[in-house]
Amino acid sequence: MRRVKRLIDHIGLLWTMSSDSEQADAQPLCGRDAMRDVGAMTDAAIAIDDEGMIMAVGKSKELRGLIDGATEVVDAHQGFVCPGFIDPHTHLVHGGSREHELPLRLKGADYLDILRSGGGIMSTVSMTRERSERELYEQAHQSALRMRSFGVTTVEAKTGYGLNVLDELKQLRVAKALELSMALRFVHTAMPAHAVPTDRRGDRDQLIQELADMYVELHKQGAEFADVFVDEGAFSLEEGRYLLETAKNEGMKLKIHADELVALGGAELAAELGAVSADHLLAASDKGLLAMAEAGVIAVCLPGTSFYLQKQPARARFMMDEAKLGVAIATDYNPGSSPSENFSLTMSLALLTLRMTPEEVFVAATRNAACAINRGHMSGVLRPGRSADVVIFDAPNPEYVLTHYGVSHVSKVYVQGQLV
Repeated sequence: MRRVKRLIDHIGLLWTMSSDSEQADAQPLCGRDAMRDVGAMTDAAIAIDDEGMIMAVGKSKELRGLIDGATEVVDAHQGFVCPGFIDPHTHLVHGGSREHELPLRLKGADYLDILRSGGGIMSTVSMTRERSERELYEQAHQSALRMRSFGVTTVEAKTGYGLNVLDELKQLRVAKALELSMALRFVHTAMPAHAVPTDRRGDRDQLIQELADMYVELHKQGAEFADVFVDEGAFSLEEGRYLLETAKNEGMKLKIHADELVALGGAELAAELGAVSADHLLAASDKGLLAMAEAGVIAVCLPGTSFYLQKQPARARFMMDEAKLGVAIATDYNPGSSPSENFSLTMSLALLTLRMTPEEVFVAATRNAACAINRGHMSGVLRPGRSADVVIFDAPNPEYVLTHYGVSHVSKVYVQGQLV
């Protein structure tokens, strides 16, 4: 008989993100009205079994009747509690950092200017190729620990700083090693089409075929998703379609870096190919966003990136109010355009720059973020039968968490019932 190993008790406010059924909870919440339904409970508790699964969620006085003398009772001190956060877009594994680009930025150079001069992504490619797997592991491990300290319990990790098969596989191996060694869930994405190598600009057709072959090999080695940077200065719509169709035919799920810099049609391509998500979307057209909603594609907004690059942020209000999209948020942690693992800051920026309500922000960081990496059936919702991935805040409510920004209010983080 299952017993309650741990009871998280004295929860002042609990947002479960749960709907009426397990089947419904595996789906994203789409549009403004749905994204404000957070499954709120007061005076609540969560009962967790020996395997780290949730046995019950309900009123504190009711769940206390389930415990025995050996049950560990965790006092939430009337704080706010929610599901563990899911970061569905990161470039976790990379070598070095790019603070040396700051003088160029201060002089007015933008993202494309730095990329054309051999900096940007290509600078990180050089540093990643130079680092050993051990060095990459140690750097990424520190970043993953920081992410977890801010309440992240699941993280997507992309390749994309190798741009050749050996170094792309090296990045993937590092991410998989982290998955084996940490109490943190990982989702692996192949992104060899992240930038066009400086020395390959003259043989584009051959490069595209090599990249297509890389997706196949990376999938064989455990990459679940394929991602392509479809934008000015990166890959064209036609190139992106070919690479993503190749990956899809191999059984990979699709994500797209879409319309970050110009309205190239990445959002429309995501809808056409049935991608799980399209990310960035700063320049996406109304037509593209509406097509994504029709096709069930999740819009992943990256407010830390637009903030750092000083770009107009994605139109989250249009996405939710007009297009009725399911919106998620992510850090886009990377060394050049969003060099921060602070998921709490990402959430505050979603409030302040994307004009999302607290309810929308937390749904975008949990349930919808899980759906953006095909984990809606596992993560992002607190309900019986789900893994106990839980964040306890030393704060009375989510509004305080978001508005008292720049610091962490996380008190405890549990991954599958384990305090981490």
